[in-house]
Amino acid sequence: MILPALTEAKSPLFRPIKYSLFPPLGLATLAGYLDDEDEVEIQDEHVEHLDLDDEPDLVLIQVYITSARRAYRLADHYRRRGVHVCLGGLHVTSLPEEAARHADTVFLGPGEDTWPAFLRAYRAGRPAPVYRSTVRTLLDVPPTRRDLIKRELYLVPNSIVVSRGCPHVCDFCYKEAFFEGGKGFYTQTVDDALHEIDRLPGRHLYFLDDHLFGNARFAAALFDGMRGMGRLWQAAGTVQSVLRPGLLERAADSGLRSLFVGFETLDPRSLRAQRKFQNLRRDYGEVVRRLHGLGVMVNASFVFGMDEDDESVFERTVEWAIEQGIETATFHILTPYPGTALYKRMEADGRLLHRNWDLYDTRHAVFRPHGMSTDSLEAGYRRAYRDFYRWCAILRGASHKSTLRDAMRHVAYSGGWKKFEPCWGAVIRARQVFRMLPMLERLLNGSRTCLPRQAKRSVLSYPHNCGKRHSISQHPET
Repeated sequence: MILPALTEAKSPLFRPIKYSLFPPLGLATLAGYLDDEDEVEIQDEHVEHLDLDDEPDLVLIQVYITSARRAYRLADHYRRRGVHVCLGGLHVTSLPEEAARHADTVFLGPGEDTWPAFLRAYRAGRPAPVYRSTVRTLLDVPPTRRDLIKRELYLVPNSIVVSRGCPHVCDFCYKEAFFEGGKGFYTQTVDDALHEIDRLPGRHLYFLDDHLFGNARFAAALFDGMRGMGRLWQAAGTVQSVLRPGLLERAADSGLRSLFVGFETLDPRSLRAQRKFQNLRRDYGEVVRRLHGLGVMVNASFVFGMDEDDESVFERTVEWAIEQGIETATFHILTPYPGTALYKRMEADGRLLHRNWDLYDTRHAVFRPHGMSTDSLEAGYRRAYRDFYRWCAILRGASHKSTLRDAMRHVAYSGGWKKFEPCWGAVIRARQVFRMLPMLERLLNGSRTCLPRQAKRSVLSYPHNCGKRHSISQHPET
């Protein structure tokens, strides 16, 4: 079982820590369906060199869009050696005919029903060329083969998924294409999820679910069951879920310390255009205040290049994020992935520049924007990262914290994540990244304060213009 590396992850200069965060949990989950006597190995090219001189009977490769070319080369290599090659994942589901040229079998959609069916057919000598998922359930899923995960190679070996998909429908998201033909969102039972959590050693967890809060009843029961476990955990949620009364408090009580939130844009026109209706008429500032008030750090996601954006969008977005005291931000260039509504619309309008999947990485403009040139879009994206992660900006963000401890936590977390990437590269090459987990846990377990906003006082004083004066005017709906 192989997870091919993305191009950036193999840089000889440094390797971004984000590619050494999580083990290939999807492959380890599928490995759980194998028989006890089967010999299986998982290889993750992000953290290890692949052994391509082996002679397996079967190879399964998980394919993302920016690893597609590498995945196809690996598949062709093994097929030339007479090995039965299977390809699955987001990109395969979106472009099955392309993937089928490099595989003996392709899997479309989730694998909980199709992978066991393939294994039965393969053992009987009658594997089909295509398996399409239609049955969507996480009942009776076997335990993830965590014994196959090389824990020492990852900062966050305790990654976990307790649901599939998302209840929302955004035009730029892969979800609709991947889950076509069945339910687009479903969960484990609470008892199964708690049992899987209990199997994991240590304190830290990272939920890789697209939307852990997507089923409020399930999430509330899960958080109640986790209370008292002594866990520290991170996850992803929506603006809407953060504002839902009671649920976030339960999450924080059970150990939530950092949440990835898809703000995406400050412009409600863009939200409507991309059908991200769950963010409309929500107070973004209140989202940040609720999270910070419960001691939860914010990893904010923003997307540039929507049709309503002009060249002022970069500075406005970065300035808003800094003024909110957001700890980390993830910026993206709008990318029309194959199979999405956005891709179909861009293709119909003749706005796609090429189909070089290596560049569909949210760091390159692969379409013609409306409000600026492609060069301006890429330059603005890079500038947003530079401006948000300048030391003066990090200190400005920290100055909005209510205690010195929270301010220091902000500086350490934000600075450690982005300012020391070359150092992370050295740690990764030395295969010592797992030794950084205790430091991550200490940062996550910072103080939790529930002071009302009006009672908070800044504990840092820093020039709030970093050498220049900014202003931001927000639409009331955001």
